Amino acid sequence: MSEKNYLYFSPEDLALDASFRKWVLEDDPMTNLFWEKWLKDNPEKKADVAIAQKMIRQLTFKDYQASQQEFNEVWDSLKAKQTKGYSDAGLSGNKWYMVAAAASIVMLIAAGVWFIRTYTTGLRGESTVIVNNQIKTGTDKATLTLEDGSRIVLEKGRSYHTKKATSNGEQIIYQASDENSEEIVYNYLTIPRGGQFFIKLADGTQVWLNSDSRLKYPVRFTGGESREVELIYGEAYFDVSPAVNHGGAGFRVIHKMQEIEVLGTQFNVTAYTDENKVYTTLVEGKVAVQAGALNEVLEPGEQAALSSIAGAIDVASVDVFNETSWKEGVFSFEGKSLKDIMKVLSRWYDMEVVFDNKALEDVRFIGILGREQKIEEILSTIRETGFINGYSINEKKVILK
Repeated sequence: MSEKNYLYFSPEDLALDASFRKWVLEDDPMTNLFWEKWLKDNPEKKADVAIAQKMIRQLTFKDYQASQQEFNEVWDSLKAKQTKGYSDAGLSGNKWYMVAAAASIVMLIAAGVWFIRTYTTGLRGESTVIVNNQIKTGTDKATLTLEDGSRIVLEKGRSYHTKKATSNGEQIIYQASDENSEEIVYNYLTIPRGGQFFIKLADGTQVWLNSDSRLKYPVRFTGGESREVELIYGEAYFDVSPAVNHGGAGFRVIHKMQEIEVLGTQFNVTAYTDENKVYTTLVEGKVAVQAGALNEVLEPGEQAALSSIAGAIDVASVDVFNETSWKEGVFSFEGKSLKDIMKVLSRWYDMEVVFDNKALEDVRFIGILGREQKIEEILSTIRETGFINGYSINEKKVILK
């Protein structure tokens, strides 16, 4: 099972399911039917299934909850691997065996409940219909707008070079400049739906821009003066060059709803036009989020949510990996509704999503999925949870059933 293709439904759904013990922990004919079908598709796993069946039948609900705690350790280690380039997570061999076994039990239980829910409600068999699929996986691409209004398309296979900037089609790098006598001019980098791009500003600050985003920035900064850029809309991850390297000059990220004051740090800003909140997530360092008279200073691991409706800033601790994993090439969803998940996917795959059954919008998932996957693979993985019965694709439109 790939670490980039991993989805299961919330353990709370299982724990609250009144049929949990009846269908999974007891020797029910429907449970046996599940094992029978699974073995038919995976005959080489016969010995493993026999052990799993025995262990599951011996489980009490308390044991199940304990195994979920072990499973959470696996989840955390997977996230640690993602952030460290899939390096060793630091668990001993015995611990890994115990955790893997516990995780396997939880996954088998989830699969059993999925099978039973699907077959007992008569929902299985919904066909998948794909007609002229025009949905493409996102890639590196952007439009650079110069100070004179001219536009340059940046994409793989196309290079761009000037005195001030160089692009290989996957990123654009601005050169440091000491020419303080020059007039400061601004460029815009616009990322379309279905795109992403990396930019290194003239001061050394690195910015990763997500789909459907636009950044305004100067082609050079004046030494000792505040460095400012504007995230017009979208999502961006900033790794800011420290003020000590620029004569004490701080760094500010401007958005129409707020300003962020920075002193050398890493943070993520999400400010999409179809959202009524702007989210600022601090990874390390220190930032102050300002909106009119409102001012909140964030600690690492905290997120400020500025509401355009309530006119307030709410600060809460969050899982930083879930908020920034897009930069590492994965989607990480933890307790997200299917509606929110599809909103994220629609930007990356540049597609329209329609819910045939509005009740599906509120179903919540946990999972890690690779951004390099085709949309059919993503949808099939979601379908395997049993909460959607099928889907159709017509050109760039997806309908969930």
